[in-house]
This record gives sequence, structure tokens and C-alpha cells, in this order.
Amino acid sequence: MKNQNAAFDPQWAWESYVPSDERPWTLKWVGHLYRRAAFGASWEQLRQAMEEGPARTVERLLNPSGNTDEFETSFDEYESAAANSDSTEGLRAWWLRRMIQTPDPLKEKMTLFWHNHFAIDCGKVKSGVLALQRLRLNREDALGNYAHLLQAIVHHPTTFLALNAEKNRKVLPNDNFAKKVLENYCLGPDMVSEQDIHETARAFTGWFLIRNECRFLDREHDHTNKRILGEEGDFDSQDVINIILRRPDAAQFIVRKLYRFFISEVEEPAHSFLEPLVRLFTADFNIKKVITVILKSNLFFSETAYRKRVKSPIEYALEIVRGFEANVSTTHLGNDLKALGQDLFHPPTVKGWLGGRHWINSAALIGRCNLAHALISNSAPYEKQLAFDTVFEKYKCKSDEESCQFILNLFLQDDLDETVRKQLYRSTADKKPSSWLQRFTIDVLTCPEFQIG
Repeated sequence: MKNQNAAFDPQWAWESYVPSDERPWTLKWVGHLYRRAAFGASWEQLRQAMEEGPARTVERLLNPSGNTDEFETSFDEYESAAANSDSTEGLRAWWLRRMIQTPDPLKEKMTLFWHNHFAIDCGKVKSGVLALQRLRLNREDALGNYAHLLQAIVHHPTTFLALNAEKNRKVLPNDNFAKKVLENYCLGPDMVSEQDIHETARAFTGWFLIRNECRFLDREHDHTNKRILGEEGDFDSQDVINIILRRPDAAQFIVRKLYRFFISEVEEPAHSFLEPLVRLFTADFNIKKVITVILKSNLFFSETAYRKRVKSPIEYALEIVRGFEANVSTTHLGNDLKALGQDLFHPPTVKGWLGGRHWINSAALIGRCNLAHALISNSAPYEKQLAFDTVFEKYKCKSDEESCQFILNLFLQDDLDETVRKQLYRSTADKKPSSWLQRFTIDVLTCPEFQIG
């Protein structure tokens, strides 16, 4: 990838954006913020953000006002009930429902980020209870302490089960398990030697799964000296994580992923450009501090970041549902998202969903079109679930023309080329009056500009 940040001064890039005549706060940037830091927004939320400005809006996303405890407690109970099965379908449905209704969308967005970063296929786990435990670990520290999260995830039963490491005997260290932990979770590919991998595997000896619980058997641990990433000693698995966290490469790996998630996936920033964020992260591994800098930055509110990510199927679908302020069957939605390539709890590999252009191919685009059509036209399996006309009545759209402009403002913030705008109107002009507005909305939701965020 080309480094497009060479022209930016890192100090300016990571300083807080302050609206000015040259760089005004507009609906375009409000929509951009809600696409990246949430799952889209309602028109009411967009209007509120326009009035409050970027600083207050970002602060509200980082620290939601009001008491969210009741919401969290209710959904914890729903998820617990759904987890009493070997299948994760019920748990998937409740997590999607939580994403739609949550008063804290940034935390849920980051829960999804860690779910993908620490990717495992829960089909190998075969326990809804364990899958829920892992989900809650991701959620509890979604904006918390990365060092705590990493230690907890690496030592959770789901990791050992999914990576085929139920028995770590000192006579048979599991190099494959160590490689996946080092490369996929901690440092990235090609950052460790074969010796580092083998010595890490030796450090994990002694860990066994007994009745789906992690047990450390000291007699099976290799207590001899190990040399890992340049450090030497009688290390155990906790020591390995601490050694990793002392390396700048570990912080760089996570910061780079956060950059791709929030800023851009079309270019690769230089190490030096990310250095201010890496230093901040290394100080105490506080995830929220880094995200705060990113979301408030000049760079975030610049063309370098604008529409530089392809929406995942979940982002695509939830922006529609949240935009229309609707509640749909998340059981059916989960199945449709699975067909589009994003089945929660079942990422395709330990690298997670690759994202970017991998989300966009001819079959995926047809699938997105079919999903948008089913939601907007209230056809199977979403009959009467997304009240298409209600949102126009709520915001006092008095004609089809006003309703069309509302749709453009809501989903594209009216930021599209005039040629595209004319094409959208022209493509629906020959439809019957009763279906014209639905067809226009579907065309907006399936145009290339709505596939990126």
C-alpha cells in the first residue's frame, strides 16, 4: 500500500479538530463519525451532533450520559439464557439486538473489533456458555486495559479449545498454538523466529483443559530456562505476555489495527506517523485514551479518512436498521449476515474477517441488494418489522421529494456527485407512485457510496 500520510505533520494530524471556515463542521463529518464510532445514527442523533459540535459529540460517544446499567443488566440476562446451548445462534441474535439498541455503541463497536482480533471459530468450542464468557471478556475491556484483556483471552478455555491445545505437556510443547498466539494476537506475521515460537510453547506447558476449565499442572510445566524475544529465564505463560507487552512492536501492531478500523484501510501509515499513538498506548495500555485521540483528531476529520473503509455486512445492515429506528428479527438478520460472509462467533480463520475489498464481490453485492430490498419492502422474513413510512411521518416529510431528500441526508449526508444524484432519481422515475419511494431508498442503500464508510 502507498503511504499517503507523508504530507501530514504527525503533530497536526493527531491534534484535536477545531471547526473553522476552511474546515467547517458539517453533516458530512457527523455521518462519518457515527459510521466509524457507532453503527450509524438516527436523524435525531445526526441533528443533535450538528448542534453540539465535534468535541461534545465525541465525548458523548466515549462516555454516554445517563444510567446504562439497566440496559446492560437486561441484555446480560438475555445473553445468559441464550448461551445455554452448544449452538451460538441465539447468542448471535441477542448480540445483534444489543448492537441495534445499545446506548453505548462505541463500546459495542469495539467489542466487535476485539471479537475479530482475537478470532476463533466457536464451532470448535461447542459451548454457548464459554462463547459468552469470551464475548464478555471482549466487552468488559473493549475500551479498558489491553494488557488485562490480552492475558484474560490467551488464558481462556476457548483459546485452548479453538487452537487445539487442550493438553500442553512438557514433553510435547504445542508450537502451532504458540505461533498463532504470537502472530495473530500479539505481534503480527513475520515478527518472531522459530525459536521464539518453540520457547513460547514451552512456557505454556502445564496448561490443561479439564471439564472445560483451565487448570495449571505444575508437574507438566517445563521449568528450564527459555529465551523468548531476547529475554531469558524460567518463564511461564504469564511471563510471555509481559515480555510481549514490553516490545514496541506489540503496541504498534494494535495501533495499526485501530488506524485501519477508524481511519483508513486503503493506505499503510509509516511507523513514525503512528509513533505518538504508540507511545501513548505503551504508557499504560489504555485503549480508550488512544481511541479518544483518534476520534478527536484532525486526521480523522480529513479526506484521508473519509469513505476509506468498506462497510462490513454488520455495519451495512445495522446502519439501515438504526437509521430507520427499527427493530427487526435478529435471528433472521444473523442468518442473512452469515450468507453475506459475517457469521458472528464463526470467523473464517484465526486471522478473522479480512475486510476491505474482501467484503465486495458480485455475489456479496447481490446479497446486500436482496437484504436492503427485504428490509425496505417488508418482504420475507421482515414483514411489518421495519416501518418504512413511520420515519417520514416522524420527521414531517410532506412529499415524495422531501422524503427522498431525507433519505439522502440520513444515509449519505447528501454528499454525492451530482451525476450520481441524477442517476438515482432517473432510475426510479418510471416506477409506480406507490413503489417509487421504496425503489429510490433501495437504490440509495445499494449505491457504491453507501457501501463505504
